[in-house]
Amino acid sequence: MDIDLLLTLDALLQDRNITHAAARLGISQPALSARLARLRTLFGEPLFIPSPHGRGVLPTPRAEALRPQVTGVLRGISAMFAPTAFDAQTSSRTFVIALHENPALMLGTALLNQVGTDAPGIRLRFALPEMAELPQQLENGDVDLYIGVSAGAHDGWVRRKLLDDAFATAQRKGHPRGTGALDLEIYCALSHLVVSSAGDPFTGFVDQTLAGLGYQRHVAMSTQSYAMAPALVAGTDLVCTLPERMLKQFASTLDLFAPPLPLQPITINMYWHPKNSQDPANAWLREQLLRAAGRQV
Repeated sequence: MDIDLLLTLDALLQDRNITHAAARLGISQPALSARLARLRTLFGEPLFIPSPHGRGVLPTPRAEALRPQVTGVLRGISAMFAPTAFDAQTSSRTFVIALHENPALMLGTALLNQVGTDAPGIRLRFALPEMAELPQQLENGDVDLYIGVSAGAHDGWVRRKLLDDAFATAQRKGHPRGTGALDLEIYCALSHLVVSSAGDPFTGFVDQTLAGLGYQRHVAMSTQSYAMAPALVAGTDLVCTLPERMLKQFASTLDLFAPPLPLQPITINMYWHPKNSQDPANAWLREQLLRAAGRQV
């Protein structure tokens, strides 16, 4: 049945008046009368008759019998277009966030504390991103959000900046060099730890910047893990140059200094598939990450 006929039937069942029903539907009385004639033809009998008192129309028993079915169909159609509800306080959903250790260390504690307070039934899973698989994982819902730098991000993803972070150089408390400011000569004479997951494990962007200035540092150790770096530096005389926000979390065991060379801050973004832009659950998760990063929602 034409949805216009369903709406006409529903309006007449409620108003029992052609003038009022036409106004409810935003059509003229002749147009409503034409729909009423189509209903009569469709069902093979009149569904409404003139009131014997001369005011409005009365539904026939057939029309009254159709009332619950008409109401149910229209409610179902309305529900199809209603936004999906998401109640974080009662939800037991598991969200999967693909991210490397660096943003996990920067944002994880604040995010977990927020979610634990506001949505105790929700679980979070942090997964190391598999960049080759990530586009499909975001599309099919295996991953809800990706957090990282722009390198490797897909052009089709939607993104929003979470934070900018400068770099700092860290050494253990009580380091034999003391706590004076670093210059390039002192910096390059120290033994360094680097975090590298691709390419030459002992050469990174810091080394490229130093080379442009005519300097070279001594890299004594390389690791793929950001999480390992603070503990390794805290227990040795190695130093490391890593994102400042992450290193500040280990300020009880590390002293931090400004690196004596120009290093561009890194920008950490969150990325999601466009199909989830209007999804209330995904939007809620994005809001929590913005809060954890200290950005305005």
